[in-house]
Parts: sequence; structure tokens; C-alpha cells
Amino acid sequence: MQIESIRLKNFRAFQNVHLREIPRFCVLVGANGTGKSTLFSVFAFLRDAMTTNVTAALSRLGGSRGLMEVRSRGSSGPIEIEIKLRTTFSEGRSRLITYELHIDETHGRPVVVREVLQYRRGSRGKPWRFLDFSNGTGEAVTNELESVTDEKQLTREQQTLKSPDILAIKGLAQFERFPAVVALGNLIENWHLSDFHISRARPEAEAGYAEHLSREGENLSLVVEYLYRHHPKVFKEILGRLQSRVPGITSVEAKTTEEGRVLLKFQDGAFEDPFLARYVSDGTIKMLAYLVLLYDPNPHPLLCVEEPENQLYPSLLWELAEEFRAYANRGGQVFVTTHSPDFLNAAALEEVFWLVKEKGYTAVHRASDDAQLSAYMAAGDQMGYLWKQGLFPGANP
Repeated sequence: MQIESIRLKNFRAFQNVHLREIPRFCVLVGANGTGKSTLFSVFAFLRDAMTTNVTAALSRLGGSRGLMEVRSRGSSGPIEIEIKLRTTFSEGRSRLITYELHIDETHGRPVVVREVLQYRRGSRGKPWRFLDFSNGTGEAVTNELESVTDEKQLTREQQTLKSPDILAIKGLAQFERFPAVVALGNLIENWHLSDFHISRARPEAEAGYAEHLSREGENLSLVVEYLYRHHPKVFKEILGRLQSRVPGITSVEAKTTEEGRVLLKFQDGAFEDPFLARYVSDGTIKMLAYLVLLYDPNPHPLLCVEEPENQLYPSLLWELAEEFRAYANRGGQVFVTTHSPDFLNAAALEEVFWLVKEKGYTAVHRASDDAQLSAYMAAGDQMGYLWKQGLFPGANP
């Protein structure tokens, strides 16, 4: 599963942008306030809208002003989101799904003015439209099966939603016979944002159960305990990689206290007694957290990471970038924002986009579209050095 393009119109700083040919490992750079985090909020908005409804999702994103706050300032017309997603279905063929969502107001209330999902069954021909809704009513295919070979065989039924602010994909994503909708729903529901905070991971956690690292990492000790008990091979791999990057660390374990709290204990080969997480360096904690995230036995289909370079020694950033790329190659697409030339040095030309503000709105540039950058990279330069030299117009480090 891979997002190949994202088109946004009237979504906060993105008045009209189109990211094309998005790679599996995508690195975003730009000055503060250019919209790097806003891109991630698109996925959060879609998940909230799918879980609840568009009204609630807009309120969570824009506060009491809802759509007025989310819509690009000085703009009119609907908010538009279009995602093209390539996935492989059960018969082994790769297919491109297109999902388009337009949101506006009617009588002062948010409504879905257009929602379309379509994809090609083959490499040629017109896409098959499986869902087409406007203002709470529309058509949905009810027999989208692999045995269907002609669009004329599809059964379309007129449907009316409970409210015009509900996404039509919300219901169909629960049924396996609609693989295109299921693939989109899986991406929206299971994407993950990592904004790790050292201060959240150090304290002892309440005893409990956690399989996946949370956004800020406060459940790190619980996930370490889970991996140690249920995925010992994965835990051994994580420990081995941690040892290679943090000299002296020989073991990591999660211990439950008599008071019912779980704490992390580290063993340094130079000392007889282990020590607690609160005495370990920030870099050690953060590297452990990223290894736990990236070696998750059930990886997220989409992983978004905010500025992973914080608290890490610069020499470790190249290896961390390689870990993100390996995660992406195993099947989970990765978006990373960064302000670090050292991290960016590990990125390939086609993996980098930079964001700039132009006349109050964000514009997105693909590094591989820049002839000068392409020539420098072909001559053996690295992206971080080129960025530091000011060769990304409008995007100073």
C-alpha cells in the first residue's frame, strides 16, 4: 500500500497544492510555519471524520470555528482532499485507488458536498466508480467482487446517509467484499503519528498492556514488556541494534513494581547493578523508542514522524534514516519532517520535498524536479549539504 499523490485545496496553508510521485520514504523540509505538520493533520482529519463525522472532525481540528478555521484564509469554496493510493489486492494485481472528498457548508453546517471513490481494474480503460455521493445521498456498488469482470455487472443502489456530514466510506469499509474501500479504510484508521517526547517516556507507567508505541511514547515500557514476552526475536533484534549504537548497553528490561507500575531498567556492562530510565541519556531513550516503533511486528501502513533528530547525536541520524527506509520497504510508507542536514544527507533526490510560503500560502517543490539539485546529486553531493548551502529556494535550514 502506497500513497502516490495528494491534492489539497483550501485546507489551511494548502490553498492549492499537489504532491505527485510520492515515494515510500518521503522527507519533508521547510522553515517553521510552512505546513509540514499540517500535511499530517490531513490524515488525522480523515480518521476523525471516519470515526465520527465531518462536523466533529472539523471541530477537533479548528476549534469552535470549525470549517471557517480549517479553510484557507481569504479563500472561498469547498475544502478538497484527493488521495491516490496504490495497493495490491488478493489476486496479486496492483491497482490505483482514487478517493476525492469535498466539504463545504449548507445553512451554516458542514456537509460532504462530494465524495467519490474509484479505481481501475486493469492497466487501461476508464476507472470504475464504486461510490459517488453528494449531500448525503448517492450511489454505492453492492457487489464489488473479484469475479466481476465488466463494469456493467456492478449493481448500484441509491443510498441515503443519516446525515450529510457522514462519510459514505465509513460503512462500506467494514465489508471485505469491497477491497478498494477496505484498503483506504485501513490506511485512514491505522496511520500513526510519532511525536516522541523524552519527558513522557521516562516516568514509570501504570501496569497495563500495549502492543504499539503511542504518539508521545508514554507507554514505552509497556511495549518493551510486550515485545519481550510475545516477540522475543524482535526484542533481541531491537536490543542488538541499540547495543551497536549506544556503547555499554548490554540489556534492557521492563519490570513491574509492587505498586503496579512498569519501569524500564538498563544494564551497562561496566556496572554490576542496572539503572532506571530516568538516569539514561535522552539519546538512548529516544533511539530505543524509534527501534521499538520501526520493528513493530504489525507495522502501520502509514507512519508520520515529526523531527526525529531531536536529542540524537548527529552521527546516528544516517542510520536512523536507513531504518525508516527499511520500514518503508517492508510495507509501511513513511513521511518524515526534519530540520537536520545530517538526516537529510541520507535521503535520495527523489525522496525529498520542500515547502515554502508564497503569498501567504504553502507551495510544495519536489527535489527531483530541480535541474540544479539533480546535477549536484549526480556529481556526488548530498541533500543535506545542498540544503545548508541555500540551494532549496525559500527553505533555509
